[in-house]
Amino acid sequence: MGEPVNVGIIGCGAIITQYLQTIPRLASLRLCAVADLDADRARDAADSARDAGVPGVRALTVAELLNDRQIDVVLNLTTPAAHASVAVQAIESGKNVYGEKPLAATTDEARKVLDAAADAGIHIGSAPDTVLGTGVQTARRAIDDGLLGRPVAATATMVTPGHERWHPNPDFYYVPGGGPLLDMGPYYVTALVTLLGPVASVIGAANHTRIERTIGSGPRQGERIPVSVDTHVTGVLVHESGVLSTLVMSFDAAATRSANIEVHGEKASLVVPDPNEFGGDVRLRAIGDDDWRTLPISAGYREAARGFGLGDMAVTAAGEEPRAGGVLAYHALDVMESLLASAKRGASVTVESSCARPSPVPLADAPSAIKSV
Repeated sequence: MGEPVNVGIIGCGAIITQYLQTIPRLASLRLCAVADLDADRARDAADSARDAGVPGVRALTVAELLNDRQIDVVLNLTTPAAHASVAVQAIESGKNVYGEKPLAATTDEARKVLDAAADAGIHIGSAPDTVLGTGVQTARRAIDDGLLGRPVAATATMVTPGHERWHPNPDFYYVPGGGPLLDMGPYYVTALVTLLGPVASVIGAANHTRIERTIGSGPRQGERIPVSVDTHVTGVLVHESGVLSTLVMSFDAAATRSANIEVHGEKASLVVPDPNEFGGDVRLRAIGDDDWRTLPISAGYREAARGFGLGDMAVTAAGEEPRAGGVLAYHALDVMESLLASAKRGASVTVESSCARPSPVPLADAPSAIKSV
């Protein structure tokens, strides 16, 4: 095995905790430094890294981290509005970039990131990497092995009454760039593209039920915040293969008994586990079966967690697209923007971008052998 890739994290908000737990598990990664606009938060993150068994993590300013020649890849955990600017700065500093979802706040910004990376000849990766776990990958293996016959349709459903019930600072969920589709849609759209291939066009509709939301926890409990985006979005994704996926993303309903994702084929139907998680049972019911059966785990990273996409990118050969790569993330963002545009226009919208299905993940414990960076 070659040397691990040196990682520097920019953005030390709540999500960093999950990465600090994962990075020590991956031999392909070495965490070296953290940075945040809030220096105290960066120092706290460095302390947390040491507590998690990662010694020698330095708390730096953003500029110091970007200029540090020891850092090979920037893990971009900033807010969505800052994703593109931080990514471009990192690229200009000669560093690979892996970021939290979305790749950028808009496709225009995301295109600048991809173009900069292409010009520099470096890797861009993006969450969600949940599709690399055994849940979605076992479902993909079932589809690829022909257990469903020819895929015909899929459904994807995410219903919740809203994140303000538990999030102490939920404002960004209800302003442009937020809403259920751009918040949770990346998990579902990325999973659908991984399972069924890229999307050619979309038909959408959207609305919202309230113009204000009340914060339900934390120091701002009881405070009302404005809603300026649609909070219930539905639509049909027409895949290039001809498969029709029906999508429902809502912050306006109490609950649902629908499966997170179902895929229907000529021979059988498949229940795919929550794409916001890495594992879960994959269930199949063929025509003539009396009941559903759980498929054995057959593909994906076992016991995966947030950060496996970064580890997978670290073992991706130069010139190859990472499985949780920027091209896939751009296409997912393009699909979602097109769906919102369709809802606004009341007409079908062609999705301008496309992508290849990422290569499947064989059953494995973790990314291991370093190929190239």
